[in-house]
Amino acid sequence: MDSKQTGKPAPDQALNVGETLALIAAEDQYVRRRVHADPTLLFTVWGGAWLIGFGAAYLAHGPKPVIPGWLGAAVPAVLLAAAWIVSIGYALRVGRGVSGPSRTVAAMYGWSWTLGFGCLAVVNTTLIRHGLTSDNAAMLWSASALLLVGVLYLAGGMVWQDKVQYGLGAWSMVCAAGAVCAGVPGNFLVQSLAGGGGFLALAGYHRFRSTAAPGRRS
Repeated sequence: MDSKQTGKPAPDQALNVGETLALIAAEDQYVRRRVHADPTLLFTVWGGAWLIGFGAAYLAHGPKPVIPGWLGAAVPAVLLAAAWIVSIGYALRVGRGVSGPSRTVAAMYGWSWTLGFGCLAVVNTTLIRHGLTSDNAAMLWSASALLLVGVLYLAGGMVWQDKVQYGLGAWSMVCAAGAVCAGVPGNFLVQSLAGGGGFLALAGYHRFRSTAAPGRRS
């Protein structure tokens, strides 16, 4: 008597159902990993860029400069640009697993970074040409760039309800404001230690959580 006569599934059919459920579960975990970037990586990238980049700027503008001025300007520029590229990749990765209006929002958010920094470069360059001192120009570039980063991350955190992005944006804005109050060259030291150190501390926290609870998402 076969399965059609008894009304019961054959053993191989039951096995296929189990394998299908396992495959669905595995695919779900894969999609989750693809859509949600690791906050440890994000905090480490920005923390390293701030700590090393603005640390180099401080060494070039301190009371007794340790490195050439051009190097103090080039190092943070290169590192922050690299962190910016990683941030765009983060946003694209978050939006990769969605479609429809959500995908459009992700694309608009990614382009807002390019538009924002392009316009910021025009504004800051024009202001400097109108007679800003070198110290004021240094504060303008560093504070305005970090303020823009903070606003963009706040927006991204609200759009995707991502507390990691939102916290990153809030901390960026606080450090930008504190750096301006410190003046030059103290602003570079504040951004290096408070900004970079704060991000690296958060990276360590998320790393500890993921290590302590491997099955738990950060």
